[in-house]
Amino acid sequence: MARFLYNFYAAKIKKYIPRGWFRFYHASRRLAYIHLPQGSSNYASNDLEKYFRNNKSNLIHKGEHYFEIYDRHFSRFRGKDVAVLEIGVSHGGSLQMWKYYFGERAKIFGVDNNPECKKFEEERVNISIGSQEDRSFLQRLKKEIPEVDILIDDGGHTMNQQVATFEEMYDHVKEDGVYICEDLNTSYWKEYGGGYKKPGTFIEYSKNFIDALNAWNSRDEKTLPVSEFTRSTKSLHFYDSVLVIEKGKRNKPVHRMTGTPSL
Repeated sequence: MARFLYNFYAAKIKKYIPRGWFRFYHASRRLAYIHLPQGSSNYASNDLEKYFRNNKSNLIHKGEHYFEIYDRHFSRFRGKDVAVLEIGVSHGGSLQMWKYYFGERAKIFGVDNNPECKKFEEERVNISIGSQEDRSFLQRLKKEIPEVDILIDDGGHTMNQQVATFEEMYDHVKEDGVYICEDLNTSYWKEYGGGYKKPGTFIEYSKNFIDALNAWNSRDEKTLPVSEFTRSTKSLHFYDSVLVIEKGKRNKPVHRMTGTPSL
């Protein structure tokens, strides 16, 4: 149908368009598709994406739309004394990326259940071996590393892993830090324990954060009490497959009025 409509309207307007325009238009589109350097830093939206596109070092696997999200929430930490923890080391490429992005004052920590990942340690990059689903391991980890400014959960992506990591590690993120859980598409994938509207998926679990964030407004404190999450969380940002939680100390919201009544 699309081809029919195209041909129909093309025939209608062709007499008003200079000879050869359609041939030039389609040829130029093909050339652009073939020759646009999709991996070129010239088309990167920020320094992180530029690094990723030009990466010739250890493998990095990230969603293409993640880099805008990262830069939006992480840029304020660049060049500062920042501690970053990434759950899921894989080939070590993203740890190197964070080290580059945040600068010389950054300390990068990684966690993976594969002992081979220990070899990716380098200056200002420390790696701990253990399972993110093992709550006792996570509790020990909090004693071994300082509180972090940024925690990125890019681990095994199963529901139990994501929930356990949040419940054990959220309080280890600093007061004005950022917690990010990515690849939430697995909340819809059966092999990871997911399913649409399935109880226990991280998507369904994290929807409760919206109520907790707004608990100051509840008129039934027994049903929706103000919690430590309420007091320590400033905002939630849901993106495709990514949840970003920005922490910040909060008191009960106050409403005020200024100006002169006009009615």
